[in-house]
This record gives sequence, C-alpha cells and structure tokens, in this order.
Amino acid sequence: MDAQLIYIGLAAAFGLFMAWGIGANDVANAMATSVGSKALTIKQAILVAAIFEFAGAVLAGGEVTSTIRKGIVDADSLSGTPELLVYGMLAALLAAGTWLLIASKNGWPVSTTHSIVGAIVGFAAVGIGVEAVHWGKVGTIVMSWVVSPVTSGFIAYLIYRSVQKLILSQDDPLAKAKRYVPFYIFLAAFTITLVTILKGLKHVGLEISILDSYLLATLIAMGIGAIGWYFISKIEADPKAEKKQHFVTVERVFGILMVVTACGMAFAHGSNDVANAIGPLAAVISIAQTGAVSAKSSLPIWVLMLGGGGIVVGLATYGRHVIATVGKKITQLTPSRGFAAELAAATTIVIASGTGIPISTTHTLVGAVLGVGMARGIEAIDLRVVA
Repeated sequence: MDAQLIYIGLAAAFGLFMAWGIGANDVANAMATSVGSKALTIKQAILVAAIFEFAGAVLAGGEVTSTIRKGIVDADSLSGTPELLVYGMLAALLAAGTWLLIASKNGWPVSTTHSIVGAIVGFAAVGIGVEAVHWGKVGTIVMSWVVSPVTSGFIAYLIYRSVQKLILSQDDPLAKAKRYVPFYIFLAAFTITLVTILKGLKHVGLEISILDSYLLATLIAMGIGAIGWYFISKIEADPKAEKKQHFVTVERVFGILMVVTACGMAFAHGSNDVANAIGPLAAVISIAQTGAVSAKSSLPIWVLMLGGGGIVVGLATYGRHVIATVGKKITQLTPSRGFAAELAAATTIVIASGTGIPISTTHTLVGAVLGVGMARGIEAIDLRVVA
C-alpha cells in the first residue's frame, strides 16, 4: 500500500513537471502569433490561454492516449514485470520534463509530443530490449516531422496570398477587409470547432456522427462569424495613423480575427497535448492500483485537472521565452500574417488527427509562420532563427 502511494505520488509530481514544461514551451504555439502580431498583449494572451487550455485539457483530454495503447511499446512483453513499466514511465516523464525545462529556458520551440515519444522509446529499448519497440509506429511519427511543417507552410502560403490578393492589394483595403474577414472568421471557427468535435468530444463520451459533426461545426462557426462581423463593422478608419502606416486599420480588423484563432488553437492544443503529461501518469496509476499492465487505463478527473493546471502555470511562469522566438524572431508578424499562420496550423492538425498521425503542434506552427514569410519573399525570414 505504501509503495502504491509512493508510485502514484511520484508519477503525479513528474506528470505535473511535464505539464509545466508543455505550458512553458508548447502553449506558445497557440499564443505566439497573437502576441507577435500585437493582437493581444502578453497578459491577455496568458489569460486567454489559461481559460481555453484548461478547458480543452479537462473537457476534451479525457480518453488518455495511454502511450502503451498508442503502440510505441509492446505491452505483452511487460505482463510479467509490471513494475518495469512504472519505472519506465516515471523515467520518461522526468527525462522529457527536464529537456523541456532546458529548451524553454533558452526559448527553443520543441515538440512535447516527440519529447515524450522519444523518452518512452529510450526506456523501452534500454529497459526491455530493442525488439519491444514498435519501430514501424516510430517511423510514421518521424515521417510526420517533415510532413506537418511542409503542409502547414503550404496552406499558410495560400491563405496569406489570398489575403494579399483580396484585401491588401485592393484600392480600398478597409472596405474589402470588412467584407472578407467575416468569411475568414467563419473558416477559422469551422476548422477549429471541427477538430474539437472530431478529436475531443469522444473523450467526454459524446458520440457524434460525421455528418452531424460537420453540421454542428457549421452552425457554431456561423454564430462566431456573426459576432466577429458585428465587432468589425464598428471599426472606423483612423486617417492620422494611416498616414504613418497604410494598413493600420485593416490590421485592426484582422486583430479581431486573431483573437478567435488564438482561443481555438489553445483549446485544440489543451485537448491534444495534455495526454503527453498524463498518458504515462495514467499508466502508472492503473498499474499501482491493479498490479497488472492493462492496455486501457481509466482516468480520474483529478489527473486531467493536474495536467490542465500544470500547463497554465508553465505558461504563466516561463512561456514568454518561446513566445518571443516564434512570434517575433522568425519573420515580422502582423495580425493578417499571424492569422494565416494560425489557421494553417489548425487546419493541418485537423487533417493529421483525421489520419491518426501524432504530429507536433510546434513544428506545424513554425512551418506555417515560415509559409507566411515565404509569401512575402525569402528575404522576409530570419534563417538563423529557423536553423
């Protein structure tokens, strides 16, 4: 009994440390473009992220992609020695959490998904034997490192080109922005709502058919689009500021759009990435309670709260370092560019979750920011930061 409590206590502490690392490093994905483009201040961004990340983690993070079930480690090879899995998961959480601490301190955007996958592969290969790792599955994940940033970069390039063509290069960009931006808001809300429904809600036990999912996403997106349209119609031109900078009022219209994409991105991220911290934790709790390796581990609600809380604290204490890298240093972001990057990243996450490939939200967003930079020409990108 004492050993059981010690294992659960250690797993909870290490899981909290890992969740803190996700908040410090990965939440920047949802917020960096909003802060970098000055659509939100850093304080507003932390507030928005805290609410939506926590909601995403607790409401939609529930069906823990318990990493054994993800197929990285062969659970059968551990049936005789369940304590090995406990040690391995504790080691993986501590290793991944430590690496995220180092990366966040230096402002490097790294992938929390790949950090935990790598840690588990390392423990399995060393602790059980190389044959215990499903290398085919790992190969698929490695492929996604290349595919996800390229895809999101391409989509961001197309979206930003459409903004340039429809709005920025027109004679009256403000009128065009007021006309087209509500459609972009609809598109952003639709994409993000759809990823939440398809990826998130089955955790809560709501089974919605594909057709109903699309209908529901369309209705919610129309509502959000209407609210956006109302706020946009209130924006008046500011001739004095426009003398200094031609597109200043147009960018304010896009600023409203950025807030929509930031909220959605934070929710999708919380639901998606909280599993990196609580997957191993759930496995340890399940073994400590039953004494056996089961492929499916049930999840107490306090574990989700712990994951969500850790993410919020990580963002509040350390998130600004990575936000500075992604939001400011790769390419100069304005709200219209930041929006293109965020929508492209969210779209890529939708496509990936539909095909079931675990991708990195970080790489996807960095790829999208690069795509926007490319739409303005290669000289707009700081290649040193990219390297």
